[in-house]
Amino acid sequence: MKLKNIALALVAATATTAAVAAPAGTWTIGAGAAYVDPKSNPGLELSVDEDVRPSVTFEYFPVKNVGIELLAAHPFKHDIEDIDGKAGSVKLLPPTLSLQYHFDNGGKVVPFIGAGVNYTTFFNERYYDSSEKLDLDDSWGAAGHVGVDFKLTDRDAVRLDARYIDLKTDVKLGEDNLGELDLSPWVYGVSFVKSF
Repeated sequence: MKLKNIALALVAATATTAAVAAPAGTWTIGAGAAYVDPKSNPGLELSVDEDVRPSVTFEYFPVKNVGIELLAAHPFKHDIEDIDGKAGSVKLLPPTLSLQYHFDNGGKVVPFIGAGVNYTTFFNERYYDSSEKLDLDDSWGAAGHVGVDFKLTDRDAVRLDARYIDLKTDVKLGEDNLGELDLSPWVYGVSFVKSF
């Protein structure tokens, strides 16, 4: 709901603009940091804490204003907590592919909205109080994206953005199925973006 409200506000604010944010054939590369904030899951009495890691984006504009973006990042490491406190850890990679529309009012502030798909793979799962192997299944889910580019020059910008990722994983400890863990994080980013 939050993402929908942000997206509608961006659309409303730029609905009357007609300038081109980026011509067809443009590439952008962004480098910065991403903050992953998973939600807790009381049903399993497990929670996963937040983490910040370096991130990079690549975007190609096949037609004006419309970009196809890939988000990649250094592996995130999250502590796992149960009712007794810190219980384990897990690493994950959440590459996300999005189709995006960039607005431009002719000024130095360019908002955009997007939607796409996320694939998250988990590895190095550890559960400290058990000799059994902890296993989190890889996940496919939808992703929404909103953000704003603050232009420094015609080719350089600072980007602030937010993503919501539908991320659910089945959890096993040894042969025992513990159930589904709904992480569905917000991912907040800041980056420097270069156009070519």
